[in-house]
Amino acid sequence: MPMHRQLHQGKIVVVHAPNLPASCNHRQSLELQAKHSPSISVELNRTNTTASCNPSQRRRQQRASLHRQESWFRHSMPPAINRDFESLEHLQTQDTGNGLDEQLAASLSGKLPVLSHTSIHLNSANSNLGFIDSDTPNTPITPPSSSVAGTLSSCQPPAEPGSRHRSSRNRKDSRASILSNAARGLRMTTSFLRRKRKEYEDDDEEPPNFGSYASTDDEKRIIVLNGSQPTKYCNNRISTAKYNVLTFIPSFLFEQFRRYSNIFFLLIALLQQIPDVSPTGRYTTLVPLVFILSVSAIKEIIEDVKRHRADNEINHRLIERLENGAWTTVRWSELTVGDIIKVVIDTFFPADLILLSSSEPQGMCFIETANLDGETNLKIRQGMTSTAKLLDTKDLTQLQGKIECELPNRLLYEFNGVLKEYGKPLVPLGNDQVLQRGAMLRNTAWIFGVVIYSGHETKLMKNSTSAPLKRSTVDKLTNTQILMLFMILITLCITSGLCNLFWTQKHSITDWYLGIGDFVSLSLGYNLLTFFILYNNLIPISLQVTLELVRFLQAIFINYDIEMYHEESNMPASARTSNLNEELGLIKYIFSDKTGTLTRNVMEFKKCSIAKRIYQTEHTPEQSELVQNILRKHESSRDIEEFLVLLSVCHTVIPEKKEDGSIIYHAASPDERALVDGARKFGYIFDTRTPEYVEINALGKRLRYEVLNVLEFTSSRKRMSIIVRTPGGRIKLFTKGADSVIYERLSPRDQSYRESTLQHLEEFASEGLRTLCLAVADIDDEVYEEWTQTHHKASIALQYRESKLEDSCNLIETNLRLLGATAIEDKLQEGVPETIAALLEAGIYIWVLTGDKQETAINIGYSCKLISHNMDILILNEGSLDATRDAVLRHVDEFKTTSTKDANVALVIDGKTLKYALTCDLRGDFQELCLVCRVVICCRVSPIQKAEVVDMVTQSTKAVTLAIGDGANDVAMIQKASVGIGISGVEGLQAACASDYSIAQFRFLRRLILVHGAWNYARISKLILYSFYKNVCLYVIELWFALYSGWSGQILFERWTIGLYNVVFTAMPPFAIGLFEKFCTAETMLKYPLLYKPSQNAKLFNVRVFWIWIFNALLHSVFLFWLPLCAFETEAIWSDGKTSDYLMLGNMVYTYVIVTVCLKAGLITSSWTWLTHAAIWGSILLWFLFVVIYSHIWPSLNFASNFAGMDSQLLSTPVFWLALILVPITSLLIDVICKLIHNTVFKTLTDAVRESEIQRNDPSQVMEESRSSMIWTRDRVRKGSNLRRDTSIQGRV
Repeated sequence: MPMHRQLHQGKIVVVHAPNLPASCNHRQSLELQAKHSPSISVELNRTNTTASCNPSQRRRQQRASLHRQESWFRHSMPPAINRDFESLEHLQTQDTGNGLDEQLAASLSGKLPVLSHTSIHLNSANSNLGFIDSDTPNTPITPPSSSVAGTLSSCQPPAEPGSRHRSSRNRKDSRASILSNAARGLRMTTSFLRRKRKEYEDDDEEPPNFGSYASTDDEKRIIVLNGSQPTKYCNNRISTAKYNVLTFIPSFLFEQFRRYSNIFFLLIALLQQIPDVSPTGRYTTLVPLVFILSVSAIKEIIEDVKRHRADNEINHRLIERLENGAWTTVRWSELTVGDIIKVVIDTFFPADLILLSSSEPQGMCFIETANLDGETNLKIRQGMTSTAKLLDTKDLTQLQGKIECELPNRLLYEFNGVLKEYGKPLVPLGNDQVLQRGAMLRNTAWIFGVVIYSGHETKLMKNSTSAPLKRSTVDKLTNTQILMLFMILITLCITSGLCNLFWTQKHSITDWYLGIGDFVSLSLGYNLLTFFILYNNLIPISLQVTLELVRFLQAIFINYDIEMYHEESNMPASARTSNLNEELGLIKYIFSDKTGTLTRNVMEFKKCSIAKRIYQTEHTPEQSELVQNILRKHESSRDIEEFLVLLSVCHTVIPEKKEDGSIIYHAASPDERALVDGARKFGYIFDTRTPEYVEINALGKRLRYEVLNVLEFTSSRKRMSIIVRTPGGRIKLFTKGADSVIYERLSPRDQSYRESTLQHLEEFASEGLRTLCLAVADIDDEVYEEWTQTHHKASIALQYRESKLEDSCNLIETNLRLLGATAIEDKLQEGVPETIAALLEAGIYIWVLTGDKQETAINIGYSCKLISHNMDILILNEGSLDATRDAVLRHVDEFKTTSTKDANVALVIDGKTLKYALTCDLRGDFQELCLVCRVVICCRVSPIQKAEVVDMVTQSTKAVTLAIGDGANDVAMIQKASVGIGISGVEGLQAACASDYSIAQFRFLRRLILVHGAWNYARISKLILYSFYKNVCLYVIELWFALYSGWSGQILFERWTIGLYNVVFTAMPPFAIGLFEKFCTAETMLKYPLLYKPSQNAKLFNVRVFWIWIFNALLHSVFLFWLPLCAFETEAIWSDGKTSDYLMLGNMVYTYVIVTVCLKAGLITSSWTWLTHAAIWGSILLWFLFVVIYSHIWPSLNFASNFAGMDSQLLSTPVFWLALILVPITSLLIDVICKLIHNTVFKTLTDAVRESEIQRNDPSQVMEESRSSMIWTRDRVRKGSNLRRDTSIQGRV
């Protein structure tokens, strides 16, 4: 019945116009409104301007106008009313017979007007409204000057004559009113579905423009079947290698010289080529640099050769291709888009294919996608009905048409396309028809498919991208200190250059025999270059390569740790990156998923709630009370039967029958398998699936349900539905999903089990069980026919297919009838409580980010000892931004009064409240609240919210964070955290593939962090500090020697000994430290997690420690230079008549430096192995062997003439041997004294435990003393804070 809106004094009033002819069109409605409002006139003029446009443009403009008006109208309403528009449960009228507008007015004003038949016309391609009257045109709502939300409540429509009588009659005959209203709702829904379908058609005919964006053929791929392609597509050859023969040198050099250190040393090597500038020769830097680059190049070549071999093996695999009506065997690399190929059982698909037909009925096939997502469960794919009959070569060659699909992308689980056979209707193509490269054909003899994406355009190759680059905290700090050293180097160069200039000017005339009056000697620029080359080795040239090799070997240690090997799944730990090894020793926050990470993700059906009663499974179906109620024809037997039918029908599980008659279920998720198993335990056995129907054995009775549509689960929908035709011929919608989405779609008339089911859901959740709600709806044939056409239009849309399909699903999933709920148990993994307790004791904060219900998450928190019984729980469940702000600020103020940084409180927050808490104006306060709490649990959160929480903590605290998860929904937070850990579990390898490290069980995280993390941090820290120490110790001596050489830049050491210092003579001790150093055994580290705190607090490597080591090196260099200088102050003459010169002094000093730095390595070593001994003593011995050999090279080889006979001079001097003992001991005496004082007076917990291990005593007594001291200190702090709080309260009073 047509209606109009009239404007009275700037207010919109919805009135009913019974006498207006039904043919009243949209323009008449506008004219009526335009008399009262200029704004309506403007809209009318805009409408008139469209009259001259072509019909398609006019339709688009009208639709855009309607969208704008609807958007304004809905956003003007309060949230409660806006939510009413989102659900069709308000579309069916109540027992009072009131229509939608009465309910709207009642929501606004708290009253029901007496008007009985009104409606509001809204139309949107993106809404899920289904209440458009079939007899009324769309009437736009034009925004007036005042708000609708503020006026509707005050508007009282005039009562029609006889309205009271009609209301009374409706109360008397409520049943007739309900039936009448239901029929009217049906009529309106079918009209809306037709209009919706028309909009989808218009969208595909006229895709929208976005700025300069216009839909063209370039935005979709067109594949001609059995014909030449309109575009040349890439071939199917793949290459995962980084280099080839031509690109290796430029690419490798580009990668290497992206590092600042390599650029620095290349600059030094180039400067040394300038004549009369380099004091160390032309090749002393170039040769070590080339050696280091060669080591890296050999490593890259070895790895890349392996990639080339793997690529060649794949590219040379054989496949059958249809060519000119015959099958030809070709290589994979020869395939291209449009080829029709045959794939046989247990064979990988060579490219992304569209399934045409198979050896199975209806074009079905089974595939395994373990290479794509790690899931070993078989998945079903089904060809189109129109191509399923193409079973021989002749039929395939006669296939004519084209496929239109989206351009290549990396979305593994999404595909949009259309098959257009000539002379036949369009057929939608979705992910169910796609066979992706990397998957394997299983349980199917053969399939025919057409290639749509090939080579590097396949989804597998599109997803083979590297993880985001992460740098460790130690690396960042090291780079900062290198910059500081570089600034010191520049300062030393300028100072030395100026000193040289002044000294030369002073002595150029008096000391004329030196020949220092030339331009070069007096040039400050030349002198700066000379000293820049002389001092460049303050920055160790070999540090980067040493770090890379050590980290690589540390990663191998992780991979081969038998204690982190999971025998059940045959899954070892895997370090997918090695540059974050030391970061594992700095973890402050852990963000963990729950399902599959803390729990096993092996689901077991435990309980269900049906018709206000809870049922449990028994050993046999006959023993269960549920089955007995069915057999006794209990009053709830109908609901029970529908409940079990839903469990056994509404899923995508694939049954596999074994020879012994047993059935194995292959499911995409453990939840689905558990639900089908639950139905089997009650005697409803699902055993047959085809693309067209499913069959179940219901307590001995065979039932076949024709599958009409499957509305799949998505993370946004949070539900899965199936539309079936029952054996009785009725159409039913079965749906299961989260209670939050099921309850809002229940029919208003369905009030039977709502409250009792909610109570049962809370009871299940409190037991730590996972819950789902089940509901059903009867669908009229007429509504289904209209909807299926609308759904088909959405399924073949190339533009916005996902949103249109979701929109279409929302249209049918309404007016549901609640059947009950299920409860599934997901037990904790082995060792989870012990692991969490150990990590908490180590001072690590643990946050749980899960999509489960709040009660379930809290219960799991207690079970895994994340929440203790003496811990207060702070729950934030707010429905608006203002309420969230008030709650957060209130709690922040409460914690501020206690002045404590670590409250014994667990914060629990749901996803909706978290959305408000992460807004810009509240983010800081929420962050402050979270950081005070000991434990944080976020429930019902989406993957993007997980990533936002991790990013918030990482950015605000600057602490090292770790995220751990097992599913694809955890990838975002894994990549956001400083360190990402993936668990290779039941949900596949998506998380593991995106992680930095992967483990098989959560309990292995304890060893990975507390043992490998702490060890690697200590090893890398000592390696870096020692590398800088030994370089400063030697090369600063050149500065001291400049005091005696007139700042001339003369070197004290032989030039090649300078270049080989880092590469040969002191190369092994850093490796020994980086690989074998450990301050406590693994067993002790695991038993006493407090030992993790020194590494967590970065006590071993920070700015202060770094510069203490630099100062220590400077002090040693003073002893190592002036003590030998004083010892050789008296001239000595050898038997060959030679006297000692500067080079003799330099070699003596060089010997003492090597001995001292090697002994220093031993002094800082906590764990001695035979490899450590070999590295330290072997380095000293290597120098003496070098002296002996190098002294006899000249004149056999034309270099090292100044080193000839050096061994006899050096080794025959008693003073040299005496100083060899005294100088290193004197240099290290201060270090030994400081170490003794530290280990005696300032002994740390780690030192005490290590001493106990050395003495073979039990460290438990030491740990107990430490714990007692910590508890005493904590109690003193808490008492002080409580006293201050009480004092402040009294002051306020």
